[in-house]
Amino acid sequence: MSRLMIALFVSAGLAVAGSAAAQVPSAPMSKDSYTAAKNDADAQYKADKAACASLSGNAKDICVAQAKGKDSAAKADAAAAYENTPKAREKARVAHAKANYGVAIEKCDDLAGNPKDVCVKEAKSGLVKGKANAKVDRVAADTSRDAAVMQADSRKEARSDKNDAEYKVAIEKCDALAGPAKDSCVGTAKMQYGKS
Repeated sequence: MSRLMIALFVSAGLAVAGSAAAQVPSAPMSKDSYTAAKNDADAQYKADKAACASLSGNAKDICVAQAKGKDSAAKADAAAAYENTPKAREKARVAHAKANYGVAIEKCDDLAGNPKDVCVKEAKSGLVKGKANAKVDRVAADTSRDAAVMQADSRKEARSDKNDAEYKVAIEKCDALAGPAKDSCVGTAKMQYGKS
């Protein structure tokens, strides 16, 4: 198998791993599954790195960078699934951006002069974009969570306000009565609306 083919296969694996980070898990991963995922990542890294052994020069450097990037991204994805928080998902997306950056920088080593400078700037730009997008998504998730908490608090406050208003109406209706009938009406209103 040619060096180019090996590099393309490893690149495809890294790209597929990158698309998995964008998915948000619906439930957290169990501790056992998390441990298994990390062990799988370690085993895959060893296999990917062994595949690089037959290469030399910059092709080998690219291959090793891809293996390392794939490993760190897989572990970050496992941590994000285990922790199941916006911050953990942000870290996973940053890990993917750093992995892609590491590979891109190694690929730039094949160039010289201005094309290499442009390549390095593009790699750094990709890293900055990846980190920025990860942060925006985390902030959006945090904002959504905060908005949900605020909505719940607002609903609770609204229920309380409605309950107080309905209680006042019930007490006002009791004022039309006198004696034991009024006392009974007030007692019923207090019990119905949770007033002491």
